[in-house]
Amino acid sequence: MVKTLNMLLVGYSAEDAQRICRTLKEGDLYFNSECINTIDAFSKALVECSWDVILSDAMTDLGAEQVLFYLAMHHLTIPVIVVSSQGSDESAVHFMKAGAQDFILMACMVRLIPAIQRSLKQMEALHHICEAQLALQKSEARFRAIASNLPGLVFQFLLNRDGSKSFPYVSEGSIMLLGILPTALIEQPDLFTDLILPEDRVTYDELMQTSARHFSTWNWEGRIQVKGDPDIKWVSLRATPRRPLNDAVLWDGIVMNISRNKLAEIEIARSHAQLAELSSYLQKIKEHERAKIAREIHDDIGGTLTAIKCELVPFMDTKPRKPDFYQQKAASIEKLVDYVIDSTRRISMDLRPGILDFGIVAAIEWQARKFSKRTEIPCQFYCDSEDIPLDADLATAIFRIFQEILTNIYKHAGA
Repeated sequence: MVKTLNMLLVGYSAEDAQRICRTLKEGDLYFNSECINTIDAFSKALVECSWDVILSDAMTDLGAEQVLFYLAMHHLTIPVIVVSSQGSDESAVHFMKAGAQDFILMACMVRLIPAIQRSLKQMEALHHICEAQLALQKSEARFRAIASNLPGLVFQFLLNRDGSKSFPYVSEGSIMLLGILPTALIEQPDLFTDLILPEDRVTYDELMQTSARHFSTWNWEGRIQVKGDPDIKWVSLRATPRRPLNDAVLWDGIVMNISRNKLAEIEIARSHAQLAELSSYLQKIKEHERAKIAREIHDDIGGTLTAIKCELVPFMDTKPRKPDFYQQKAASIEKLVDYVIDSTRRISMDLRPGILDFGIVAAIEWQARKFSKRTEIPCQFYCDSEDIPLDADLATAIFRIFQEILTNIYKHAGA
């Protein structure tokens, strides 16, 4: 069953509100909406209804800035999308930093529905994260008594008023994680900080002091290197403070090995960078194709049409001429028209090669054979699938990249 969204429109004129609703209906989005223009009406609407998303203008008295401030002050997590008739990159960055999910100009309303769908998914993910965090907090108290059964290193860490530190308790997990016996770590608490890489030691101390001052959870992630082990480990420390006697701070916590997760994060970041590079390359190819086609239209078709026009001039005057003259002109015009037709067919082929109708695999195989035949450079193509289903734009882009690769090979082949 399709969910009906509750959508609050803030600061819009009746005309703009109708335009937004019309765009959403055309995109088959099911929703209930209410449009308000005062802070009192906004506050009342938040109390009376549970809203899935808020759309706010940026240029009115009750604008996106006031909406985001109000939600932050009342700790409300409702996705806000700024939809405005005016704006710049700077204003978009400003609102995104303030907490908006997206910034969309009225002239680009095609982005609205994807932005709403993306925001709802992000809110759902955030809700799951919050639920997981709450469950973790509730479970920590229960698991402190059975620390020996938990993976990683379970510990108690004491920070005295005079700044001295100690480990009243360390679980057997210290052997696996740190290569240090629990008794050794209890006797020499600095053994743990000695394992921390120098560049991460500052944040370790800073977050510990912040937790002690504000009596907040101590969360730290950093790298350690066990003596004799060439590999560097990523560890996560999480501890809850409490106050025993003598104004000291005692943390109950756990240190876990998160190296696998961190390596996955690094790989994801690398993949994102490669994807961004590919996207940029695709854009360059598109711009190159546009320039090439524009040049061909201007030079080939434009020049030929001008020539046809010149050939037609004698037909417009009243000066008598021999039939042979008109026959020659007609033959010349026919050749020029044929040239225009050929140029049009060639440019259409360049826009989207007809071979792509047979699939991207067949198109690339055909291009490879054509390249080998034309340049006498051996080119072999292998694919374990007869076809790979792609949309037209993506197939064309990949085909253009392959053509560009072959062109670069020919340029640098020393031929």
